[in-house]
Amino acid sequence: MAEANFAIAELDRRFGISGAVRVVADQAGNAVLRIATEKCLAAIHLHGAQVTSWKPAGTGEVIFLSSKARFAEGQAIRGGIPICFPWFRAKADDPRAPQHGFARTRLWALDSVENRGAEGIAVAMSTASDPATRELWPHDFRARLSATFGSKLQLEFAVTNTGARPFRYEEALHTYHHVGDVRKARVRGLEGASYLDNTDGNREKKQTGEVSIPRAADMAYLASPHALELLDPELKRSIHIVKQNSASTVIWNPGEDAAQKMSDLGAREWEKFLCAEGANILADAVELGAKENHTMAVTISVNAQ
Repeated sequence: MAEANFAIAELDRRFGISGAVRVVADQAGNAVLRIATEKCLAAIHLHGAQVTSWKPAGTGEVIFLSSKARFAEGQAIRGGIPICFPWFRAKADDPRAPQHGFARTRLWALDSVENRGAEGIAVAMSTASDPATRELWPHDFRARLSATFGSKLQLEFAVTNTGARPFRYEEALHTYHHVGDVRKARVRGLEGASYLDNTDGNREKKQTGEVSIPRAADMAYLASPHALELLDPELKRSIHIVKQNSASTVIWNPGEDAAQKMSDLGAREWEKFLCAEGANILADAVELGAKENHTMAVTISVNAQ
């Protein structure tokens, strides 16, 4: 523990910004950046390079985090913005592999912290292939998350193929948006789009009107690059999600029955979030040649209704 405390103190010395950014220990003793500026309050962990809070000035928390979230390395944090990579859901050829890949359960390296003035605080973290990742996925890569915290939350997830062979991967910034009541929330921007309904055997369906969530939802909208608007009448606000290089959109909430089986989700907390996220999955997976790179970006903003 003393070594861990020293390492966190050293990160704070190198990357902390007086009056704006502190590096402290999270619940498991790993480093988390706590950001406090006139524009927002926020938090991002080295565990999975995972954002767990963003509260822009003048509004409430935008990112949901479970009261029972676990922070130990090797476990997924329930809530926040997990990075799903290099596969989404279960791994097709190995059902024993971790759900949604390994990126969200690894400790990432902190590369830089920069005050960009009006734009906000920019944080960059990275991870790369090693023997542990190659046991699960035999490719060489480097991944980098750049997150800028201000009046908007800007996320860029970049993957570079550092090997000599091409590979194909899936990705998602699996954002848990905090809502007043998921059953009253609606999503605009997917009208007329085709989707695969994972609550109904992945049958292909077509979206009619706005997306509503009266029960469990797990929809993958392919060929859906357009911006989204999450309407939250309970909290009297709308969340705008603008995507770049994201061909897929995922909408997810476990619903009451499945939520009761999740030991890392508090009682009735399923009512308080809706995942609506940028992704490239299934037929939209990214093909990356040797030495090539790809960046998917998502920008989130909030307006009062």
